Amino acid sequence: MPEKDKTYRIFISAAEPSADAHCGNLIAALKKTGYNIDFVGVGGAKMASAGCKLLENTAAKAAMTYKAFGEVLRFYKLINKIKHFLKSQKVDLVIVCDSPAFNFHVAKSAKKCGIKTLFYVAPQLWAWAAWRIKKLKKCCDKLCCLLPFEKEWFSQRGVDTVFVGNPLLDELPSDLNTGRKTYHDFKLKNAKIALMPGSRLAEIESLWRPMQQIAMRLRKKYPEITFTAVAVDDKRVEVLKSTQLLGFRCKYDVGTVSDTAGRCDFSIVASGSATLQVAAAGCPMVIMYQSNKILWHLVGRWLVKTKYLSLVNILAGRELVPEFMPYFSSIEPIVERIERLLEDKSGLSQLSSELIKLAEPMHQANASEKTAQIVTEMLA
Repeated sequence: MPEKDKTYRIFISAAEPSADAHCGNLIAALKKTGYNIDFVGVGGAKMASAGCKLLENTAAKAAMTYKAFGEVLRFYKLINKIKHFLKSQKVDLVIVCDSPAFNFHVAKSAKKCGIKTLFYVAPQLWAWAAWRIKKLKKCCDKLCCLLPFEKEWFSQRGVDTVFVGNPLLDELPSDLNTGRKTYHDFKLKNAKIALMPGSRLAEIESLWRPMQQIAMRLRKKYPEITFTAVAVDDKRVEVLKSTQLLGFRCKYDVGTVSDTAGRCDFSIVASGSATLQVAAAGCPMVIMYQSNKILWHLVGRWLVKTKYLSLVNILAGRELVPEFMPYFSSIEPIVERIERLLEDKSGLSQLSSELIKLAEPMHQANASEKTAQIVTEMLA
């Protein structure tokens, strides 16, 4: 174990909001261990408030897929800045979280400097680009994965892997079944629906408008339906409000995916980690994702190896919830599917139970504390 009277420095790299949240929780858990640790890195507001000195706020500028090409210059400037820091400062451990396109470069730089590297959140090589496993093995000393099946997949390929669960579920009640929805008194005309267009600006740009259009179609038929939109922070709320369609009305919640899903009868969710939080809340959902249509047909659909694209359905091994991935133009199939689901009270109740059962293994692991223990062992 590391020495109690020694001060250690950990560099943490998180390139987008959900990774910032994971790492903020991890820093809080590490502070409880009693070891003297200085945290520095790149991330967002949650890491900063937890006590990490940021070289740059990357979470506020997160991009994705084809949108990321416009960020290439900033990307390489930041990589060089991190390289210089790792070379010039004493760092005991580097933790990279998610965003493999960015963090493989950070991890490679760390290894060149002889610094141990922990990958927090496994890159989804099992879904596409499995050939990158060799690259991962060269720059990863330990891999902490969030999905149960990933431990076996990566371990079989020679990566030292530990399943730690999902840190976004750490603060939920010990018994998730207390949130199970029965729908005994549910009436479609009074349904409460959550809209979750994602945390990245590119997600919001592509999904917020169609989500509003879906909501307006439902409200036209059922005028008493209410909607709550969830944003990761106040800045994202302003983005949502500034692009609100004429005639659309909703309430806005900030950083409350689990709480909002727990209060609502149904959710429309951008693909990503939020879908697991919604599942843990026992809230039935449809999942949406947008992509460049040309790139998807030319490249994307040939690279992806999994039968399903959403995490919920990948874990279930079947289409437990409807996924519209990628969504390109027409909202008609989505509206029709939502209506059919909302008309089936017994089906909604059963789905609520199945979603909670799916999330339980990731919740019970207590990811932040388990990963903090691994970190302290690596500092020794």
